Amino acid sequence: MTRGGRAKDTPDGTGSPERRCIVTGESQPRGGLIRFVVGPDGLVVPDLAAKLPGRGIWVSADRAALEQAARKKLFSRAARQPVQVPDDLPGLVHDLLLRRVVELIALARKSGQAVAGYEKVRDWLARGDARVLIQAQDGSARGKTKLRPPERPDSHITCLNAQELGLAFGREHVIHAALAAGGLASRVVEEAAKLARMREQIGATIAGEE
Repeated sequence: MTRGGRAKDTPDGTGSPERRCIVTGESQPRGGLIRFVVGPDGLVVPDLAAKLPGRGIWVSADRAALEQAARKKLFSRAARQPVQVPDDLPGLVHDLLLRRVVELIALARKSGQAVAGYEKVRDWLARGDARVLIQAQDGSARGKTKLRPPERPDSHITCLNAQELGLAFGREHVIHAALAAGGLASRVVEEAAKLARMREQIGATIAGEE
């Protein structure tokens, strides 16, 4: 990463903005990090859209990293002032990520860039209109195998359940959905990857406690 947090050149020449995680000390693309800012009251606030004013504090989208940042008072160190961290920060970030993913899919639906339902999704895939296939994690395994995601990286999202996916389409539940190519699809993929990572770690923690 260049000084001042400027974009670091990538092989494709487009450049990928990188930031340093306050826990690991490693720089990585912003897509794998959560931005935080300190509010006027000294409270640490997750800024998933990375648009709030103030100096950004970046932490890997990782449950263990978030817990360590809170436990070791790394937010205060990065902010150079005493700060207050919300209780259960990983849980808060998880819930905000879930809401953001659902809202982005809903926005794509309203702009005609998303469809739901087996038949519509199958038609989009057949015509090559689908950039991303979204399938509910609790849907029938047999039913889900009948649809194949586009042959490209990051084209399959499976971290939502049927009820959560249904919220994005104003339905009780949805098993199959698809996104058209565009900026919204890219944002959904990026945020869903963070959510999936958080959920995998929550599942691993629960399994380890049994």
